[in-house]
Amino acid sequence: MENEKNFIKTGKSLAGFIRYLQTEKNSSAHTIAAYSSGIIEFAVKVRNSDASFDDWKSVDRNQARSFVMALHETGNAKTSIQRKLSAMRSFFRYLMLNNQADHNPFDSLPQIKADKPLPKVMSINQIDTLIQAVDSFWDTAAAAGTVRAADGGVFARTRDKAIIETIYSGGLRISEALNLNYGEADISSGIIKVRGKGKKERLAVMGNPAKRAVREYMRNRNAAGNSRDSTAPLFLNQQGTRLTARSFQRNLKNYLLTAGLPPDFTPHKLRHSFATHLLDAGADLRSVQEMLGHENLSTTQIYTHVSAERLKQVYSEAHPLAKRKNKK
Repeated sequence: MENEKNFIKTGKSLAGFIRYLQTEKNSSAHTIAAYSSGIIEFAVKVRNSDASFDDWKSVDRNQARSFVMALHETGNAKTSIQRKLSAMRSFFRYLMLNNQADHNPFDSLPQIKADKPLPKVMSINQIDTLIQAVDSFWDTAAAAGTVRAADGGVFARTRDKAIIETIYSGGLRISEALNLNYGEADISSGIIKVRGKGKKERLAVMGNPAKRAVREYMRNRNAAGNSRDSTAPLFLNQQGTRLTARSFQRNLKNYLLTAGLPPDFTPHKLRHSFATHLLDAGADLRSVQEMLGHENLSTTQIYTHVSAERLKQVYSEAHPLAKRKNKK
């Protein structure tokens, strides 16, 4: 087989494992190459050998742990380490099935948890640009004749600005914002009653920009004759029924394009930005947890990492010593 020729210098055990992956597991060439590379890396890093290493019965747990340490020291990402340890576990299971090993030294190693990606946040300037883009989009639509020039999409533009401001001001999820009823947004007090996950209720705050945006939208909403009943939906579509998340997200993509902002920005990134900006400004973690409606503080703590990364970035870009190379 052609793939076998690529591993002609391997020991008999590894060569047999490659054949096993090809014939029994029908593994892809990519998987076989990745597994083989990880196994050979163990032989090189821990046993000071090469692909011809074949003394697998002598490998113990200490050597397995040494491999993990070596991978960390050479800068492997946690996901990469996970893949290589998975290859070693699979290899030793094969060896045990074929009486070429008495135990699997990699089975007793603790699982390595991959780092969760930090949430992406928008800067304050980007949020301002996004809100301004709502007007720009509808002005362009009116000029092009896709909406009535006299109306200028006033209902949709005021509604969508109110939604963006509400999400960012209170840290709401998109579903929470669109599930708001007319009687749950008290503009005079600047308080919103939010129904979160598990139907748990919490109070969110409307800052002055959000209060102005919601007040302007409500004038247009009510002028159109829509219901003011306390249980009626707050954010409506043109037909007078509750606006869906899909409809708002479709509009948001248009605003992002108009603003020249990354197209992967989502309503949830406004919520991420709310939490990060609060922590950047000195808010305590418990208060942010309560405002986000997180059940566990550990869920909120990820935003402290975002803030720390932002601090390090500012430092590296601004501090005169940060760019100075280390001198031996």
